[in-house]
Amino acid sequence: MARFDDSFKELEKSVMEDMRRIYSEKVIANFLNPRNLGQIQAPDGFGRVTGPCGDTMEIYLKTKNGKVTNASFWTDGCGPSIASGSMTTELIKGRSIAEARKITQDDILNALGGLPEESLHCALLAANTLREAIKDYLAFKNEPWKRAYRR
Repeated sequence: MARFDDSFKELEKSVMEDMRRIYSEKVIANFLNPRNLGQIQAPDGFGRVTGPCGDTMEIYLKTKNGKVTNASFWTDGCGPSIASGSMTTELIKGRSIAEARKITQDDILNALGGLPEESLHCALLAANTLREAIKDYLAFKNEPWKRAYRR
Protein backbone atom coordinates (compact mmCIF):
# COMPACT_ATOMS: atom_id res chain seq x y z
CA MET A 1 0.00 0.00 0.00
CA ALA A 2 2.84 2.40 0.82
CA ARG A 3 4.22 1.86 -2.68
CA PHE A 4 0.89 2.91 -4.23
CA ASP A 5 0.75 6.01 -1.98
CA ASP A 6 4.28 6.98 -2.99
CA SER A 7 3.49 6.50 -6.69
CA PHE A 8 0.34 8.57 -6.37
CA LYS A 9 2.19 11.38 -4.56
CA GLU A 10 4.83 11.42 -7.30
CA LEU A 11 2.18 11.57 -10.00
CA GLU A 12 0.36 14.37 -8.17
CA LYS A 13 3.60 16.31 -7.81
CA SER A 14 4.36 15.88 -11.52
CA VAL A 15 0.86 17.06 -12.54
CA MET A 16 1.12 20.14 -10.31
CA GLU A 17 4.56 20.98 -11.76
CA ASP A 18 3.11 20.75 -15.27
CA MET A 19 0.16 22.95 -14.30
CA ARG A 20 2.48 25.59 -12.81
CA ARG A 21 4.43 25.75 -16.09
CA ILE A 22 1.21 26.49 -17.99
CA TYR A 23 -1.09 28.37 -15.59
CA SER A 24 -0.74 31.14 -13.03
CA GLU A 25 -1.25 30.41 -9.34
CA LYS A 26 -4.58 32.29 -9.50
CA VAL A 27 -5.85 30.04 -12.30
CA ILE A 28 -4.79 26.93 -10.40
CA ALA A 29 -6.36 28.16 -7.14
CA ASN A 30 -9.67 29.05 -8.85
CA PHE A 31 -9.72 25.72 -10.68
CA LEU A 32 -8.90 23.52 -7.68
CA ASN A 33 -11.06 25.51 -5.23
CA PRO A 34 -13.66 27.38 -7.29
CA ARG A 35 -15.49 30.18 -5.53
CA ASN A 36 -19.25 30.54 -5.86
CA LEU A 37 -19.82 27.23 -7.64
CA GLY A 38 -23.45 26.16 -7.92
CA GLN A 39 -26.91 27.54 -8.50
CA ILE A 40 -28.78 30.32 -6.75
CA GLN A 41 -32.46 29.66 -6.25
CA ALA A 42 -34.78 32.30 -7.76
CA PRO A 43 -31.96 34.43 -9.21
CA ASP A 44 -32.56 38.02 -10.25
CA GLY A 45 -30.49 37.38 -13.35
CA PHE A 46 -29.49 34.19 -15.13
CA GLY A 47 -27.39 33.54 -18.20
CA ARG A 48 -26.41 30.35 -20.03
CA VAL A 49 -23.99 30.30 -22.94
CA THR A 50 -22.34 27.48 -24.85
CA GLY A 51 -19.01 28.49 -26.33
CA PRO A 52 -17.53 27.43 -29.67
CA CYS A 53 -15.50 24.70 -27.91
CA GLY A 54 -18.68 23.11 -26.54
CA ASP A 55 -18.27 24.22 -22.92
CA THR A 56 -21.44 25.58 -21.32
CA MET A 57 -21.46 28.11 -18.50
CA GLU A 58 -24.27 29.47 -16.35
CA ILE A 59 -24.11 32.57 -14.16
CA TYR A 60 -26.68 33.41 -11.47
CA LEU A 61 -27.12 36.88 -9.95
CA LYS A 62 -28.81 38.14 -6.80
CA THR A 63 -29.18 41.89 -6.52
CA LYS A 64 -30.37 44.53 -4.14
CA ASN A 65 -30.77 48.22 -5.00
CA GLY A 66 -28.98 47.73 -8.32
CA LYS A 67 -25.92 46.00 -6.80
CA VAL A 68 -24.81 42.41 -7.15
CA THR A 69 -25.12 40.93 -3.65
CA ASN A 70 -24.39 37.36 -4.68
CA ALA A 71 -23.22 35.58 -7.80
CA SER A 72 -22.53 31.98 -8.65
CA PHE A 73 -21.66 29.91 -11.69
CA TRP A 74 -21.73 26.41 -13.08
CA THR A 75 -19.86 24.95 -16.04
CA ASP A 76 -19.26 21.60 -17.64
CA GLY A 77 -15.99 22.95 -18.99
CA CYS A 78 -12.29 22.51 -18.44
CA GLY A 79 -10.06 23.90 -15.69
CA PRO A 80 -9.62 27.32 -17.36
CA SER A 81 -13.43 27.59 -17.78
CA ILE A 82 -13.92 26.79 -14.10
CA ALA A 83 -11.26 29.35 -13.12
CA SER A 84 -12.83 31.98 -15.41
CA GLY A 85 -16.32 31.45 -13.98
CA SER A 86 -14.99 31.56 -10.44
CA MET A 87 -13.02 34.76 -11.02
CA THR A 88 -15.93 36.43 -12.82
CA THR A 89 -18.26 35.91 -9.87
CA GLU A 90 -15.62 37.28 -7.52
CA LEU A 91 -15.11 40.35 -9.72
CA ILE A 92 -18.79 41.32 -9.77
CA LYS A 93 -19.82 40.81 -6.15
CA GLY A 94 -20.56 44.15 -4.52
CA ARG A 95 -20.51 46.03 -7.82
CA SER A 96 -23.40 47.87 -9.37
CA ILE A 97 -25.04 46.29 -12.40
CA ALA A 98 -23.57 49.12 -14.50
CA GLU A 99 -20.06 48.28 -13.24
CA ALA A 100 -20.55 44.53 -13.66
CA ARG A 101 -21.77 45.13 -17.21
CA LYS A 102 -18.36 46.59 -18.09
CA ILE A 103 -16.42 43.43 -17.13
CA THR A 104 -14.64 42.12 -20.22
CA GLN A 105 -12.63 39.10 -21.27
CA ASP A 106 -9.48 41.16 -20.65
CA ASP A 107 -10.56 42.03 -17.10
CA ILE A 108 -11.04 38.34 -16.34
CA LEU A 109 -7.73 37.41 -17.97
CA ASN A 110 -5.90 40.12 -16.02
CA ALA A 111 -7.46 39.03 -12.73
CA LEU A 112 -6.39 35.43 -13.42
CA GLY A 113 -2.87 36.41 -14.40
CA GLY A 114 -3.51 35.31 -17.98
CA LEU A 115 -4.32 32.08 -19.76
CA PRO A 116 -2.53 30.25 -22.57
CA GLU A 117 -3.58 31.15 -26.11
CA GLU A 118 -5.65 27.98 -26.51
CA SER A 119 -7.67 28.83 -23.37
CA LEU A 120 -8.40 32.53 -23.96
CA HIS A 121 -11.91 31.63 -25.13
CA CYS A 122 -12.72 30.44 -21.57
CA ALA A 123 -12.53 34.01 -20.25
CA LEU A 124 -14.64 35.15 -23.22
CA LEU A 125 -17.24 32.49 -22.36
CA ALA A 126 -17.42 33.83 -18.79
CA ALA A 127 -17.73 37.45 -19.98
CA ASN A 128 -20.46 36.53 -22.48
CA THR A 129 -22.36 34.52 -19.87
CA LEU A 130 -22.18 37.44 -17.45
CA ARG A 131 -23.61 39.71 -20.17
CA GLU A 132 -26.51 37.29 -20.66
CA ALA A 133 -27.22 37.19 -16.91
CA ILE A 134 -27.25 41.01 -16.77
CA LYS A 135 -29.45 41.18 -19.87
CA ASP A 136 -31.87 38.79 -18.14
CA TYR A 137 -31.81 40.90 -14.96
CA LEU A 138 -32.53 44.09 -16.90
CA ALA A 139 -35.34 42.47 -18.91
CA PHE A 140 -37.27 41.59 -15.76
CA LYS A 141 -36.22 44.46 -13.48
CA ASN A 142 -39.29 46.60 -14.11
CA GLU A 143 -41.73 43.72 -14.59
CA PRO A 144 -40.65 40.96 -12.18
CA TRP A 145 -43.97 39.13 -12.51
CA LYS A 146 -42.88 38.04 -16.01
CA ARG A 147 -40.21 35.85 -14.40
CA ALA A 148 -42.89 33.32 -13.52
CA TYR A 149 -43.47 32.81 -17.25
CA ARG A 150 -39.80 32.58 -18.24
CA ARG A 151 -38.76 29.36 -19.94
